[in-house]
Amino acid sequence: MTGIRLTAPAPGWAIDADVVVVGSGVAGLTTALRCAAAGLDTVVVTKARLDDGSTRWAQGGIAAALGEGDTPEQHLDDTLVAGAGLCDEEAVRTLVTEGPDAVRRLITTGATFDTTDSGDIALTREGGHHRRRIAHAGGDATGAEISRALVEAVRSAALHTIENALVLDLLTDAEGRTAGVSLHVMGEGQHDGVGAVRAPSVVLATGGMGQVFSATTNPSVSTGDGVALALRAGAEVSDLEFVQFHPTVLFLGADSEGQQPLVSEAVRGEGAHLVDATGTRFMLGQHELAELAPRDIVAKAITRQMHEHSTEHMYLDARHFGAAMWEQRFPTILAACRAHGIDPVTEPIPVAPAAHYASGGIRTDLRGRTTVPGLYACGEVACTGVHGANRLASNSLLEGLVFAERIAADIAETRPPRTEPARSTSGEPVALLAPETRTAIQRIMTRGAGVLRSAASLAAAADELEALHRSAAADVDAADPKDAVPGVDAWEVTNLLLVSRVLVAAAREREETRGCHWREDRPDRDDAHWRRHLVVRIAADRTPVVHRTETAAFPPVRAAD
Repeated sequence: MTGIRLTAPAPGWAIDADVVVVGSGVAGLTTALRCAAAGLDTVVVTKARLDDGSTRWAQGGIAAALGEGDTPEQHLDDTLVAGAGLCDEEAVRTLVTEGPDAVRRLITTGATFDTTDSGDIALTREGGHHRRRIAHAGGDATGAEISRALVEAVRSAALHTIENALVLDLLTDAEGRTAGVSLHVMGEGQHDGVGAVRAPSVVLATGGMGQVFSATTNPSVSTGDGVALALRAGAEVSDLEFVQFHPTVLFLGADSEGQQPLVSEAVRGEGAHLVDATGTRFMLGQHELAELAPRDIVAKAITRQMHEHSTEHMYLDARHFGAAMWEQRFPTILAACRAHGIDPVTEPIPVAPAAHYASGGIRTDLRGRTTVPGLYACGEVACTGVHGANRLASNSLLEGLVFAERIAADIAETRPPRTEPARSTSGEPVALLAPETRTAIQRIMTRGAGVLRSAASLAAAADELEALHRSAAADVDAADPKDAVPGVDAWEVTNLLLVSRVLVAAAREREETRGCHWREDRPDRDDAHWRRHLVVRIAADRTPVVHRTETAAFPPVRAAD
């Protein structure tokens, strides 16, 4: 344990449970439903409303070998290629073999997917897939349908849920084992203010950290809270440098910040073309799959074209779809484009890459266990080894499903006893940053650690982030401190800074181009030296400690006691 924790009031209330699940996307709610079905007293904590996580924004669909002629082995091959040499093959094999049945169980839970005239699940293609294996719902509203079904199931099961609650830190017992979480509930209700859920099993399913960048497809709640909590608790993270930038995000202007509208990869899967301002396709000849190449290849190609043409975006042309197809297959994207004054039926869509998905995260084994006994992680917050250096399109919802079921099975099997949280006596609380620092962090990260990176840009980012860290710490020690008042905004930005410092530390270490990012000064992939994972933890002095593995295999995760 690091002894590091956020500055916050002591918990004013507490409840007890067998399991607390933090997050209400596909990973969190699936875990909670399975734990409750096993007879475990389960509490769900979520930062906003139950249906406000990243799952709701997933447009494309969920990938699984459900179609005629498709096999898990083919799905595995596509995933390994996309992962650029860093996928854990055992983890991928687990995903693709257990995935089809997991999707079928999701359907029995209440999720309704689009079907063909014959009643079969309608399947489409996305980047990196050689077969049609993406199941979708409502045309391009798959995440919303999955979220709806799971939220209804949770409410029907009368699970104890705490909404509008920001998780703060992990509670541990005298032996250093998980004993629950502290959290802050925003607003009045059954619980209010800082409190605790005491439980011997904690499942982090808090989603992504896209808000470390200025432009992202992630909702505003995606501030890396789960990764930051895990780091403070002493857990290891891996592959955090691999943040996937989605190639086709609706370009709203160079100064646009915050969540940006996504133009799903499924639009390219149905035949849309990437073109420059003259209407020339530029993916032809760059990859055998052209516009359906893996996301990292497409994002880099778009970025390269932008640099060569001195422009801020490229175009996605799907005018040949016609109005009927746009309205039936992609109603959500059509509405978003039109809301911003662009009609894809009659004009190309301006697009540019934006931060989309964290391929790395809290390091886990195949049962979702982290390096802290009793602490589990699932979904985007976790690094199971499935995604490697670049996530294959539509594998994220499937990963959430498959590993959620595995976590629930492990907790139900072990059923650890409840223990009393120990009082924290070591270390000073983390100095909080002023909420307005959030924009500064996002601009530093976008400038220094985006799709295009270099030793110089990453060094500059590291220096600027370290200056913010030192400034906050120095202010606490000042005779007249002006440190931020504990509260949601200050806690979020403090989490963003920690995650950003760790991401940049790992990115500086990786001296090559691989997967999600492009090192301008190291343009080649270097398997001999860098087909390795970078594992990071936070030392007691609050500095990131980066360790490079000796092989491409993940080191074992210590089994939970």
